[in-house]
Amino acid sequence: MILLQSHSRFLLQTLLNRAQNIEKGVELDHHWVEFDDVRYHIQVSMKNPHILLLSVSLPTPSSETIFVCGLPFGAIEAIKATYGGIVQILDPPKDGFNLTLKINLSKIPANQEQRHAFLVKVASVREVVLGAPLRVILKHLASRTVAPDMDPVVALVHRPKESFFLLPQADKVTVVYPMRFNDSIDMVLATSFLQEFVEARRTAGLSNTPPCSWSHTPPLELKELPADALSANAGFVSFVIFPRHVEGPKLDRTVWSLSTFHAYVSYHVKCSEGFMHTRMRRRVETLIQALDRAKPEPEDSKKTSNNRSFKRLSLKDSRVNSFS
Repeated sequence: MILLQSHSRFLLQTLLNRAQNIEKGVELDHHWVEFDDVRYHIQVSMKNPHILLLSVSLPTPSSETIFVCGLPFGAIEAIKATYGGIVQILDPPKDGFNLTLKINLSKIPANQEQRHAFLVKVASVREVVLGAPLRVILKHLASRTVAPDMDPVVALVHRPKESFFLLPQADKVTVVYPMRFNDSIDMVLATSFLQEFVEARRTAGLSNTPPCSWSHTPPLELKELPADALSANAGFVSFVIFPRHVEGPKLDRTVWSLSTFHAYVSYHVKCSEGFMHTRMRRRVETLIQALDRAKPEPEDSKKTSNNRSFKRLSLKDSRVNSFS
């Protein structure tokens, strides 16, 4: 199994190429979409080649998810803390986007390693923005507290009009995912995958990972939510995050893994489906080859050991010849 990278590979490559060729003054205007319907738009004009505009459109939030000025709570503070004065937030953002960042490429570090590290952070803008509320809650968990004025159930968007839910407490945070799939085959594969996922957690080598459970019905703590928020045809997956899972450098990995869990499952479901289709095609090809080898040769082409042809006699002809 693989883990998805936190940065956009296309965005990182575009930033690296631009940073190495600032003086050429080449105009850029790229649109693209990545998983979970996160859209990007990057622009650079020939008049001002040092300024790069990066716009990001997030998945459409569901009714139970709270956005502040078009962004998840804590996103503005996370952007300022991550990028500093090199990146400026434009208000309002470009039409059709939740966020537009103005990046001054002339201010990025001159050292190659530092430059690359900073551009990786810019290419990880999805993690910074969508993971901001989750990071706030998990930071309080690391200090064994609950953020003030925090609701007992927090809904966070991760797919268009779909949310996953957090139950924050001082000593643990429970994360619940309603698993939905449009295709019936994907639903069956995902259900089987998730059940095996839970069983794998019980092996001795994974004893320190977050406890995981799966069920057809949602936890009782979510009973107050609207019915459409809890509609799931592949069940509900729950993780229990303890302070030891978010200590130090573990926090970033935990935030990203939880933010993209549904995409992680969907990726492996599609890989499993593709693997089975490949095996089926190979099996059919093998059967066809076996059938081709089993076809009898035409009677006219059969020869004796002396290259003389012979005629296959029927049962009636053989009886007549025996009495003659």
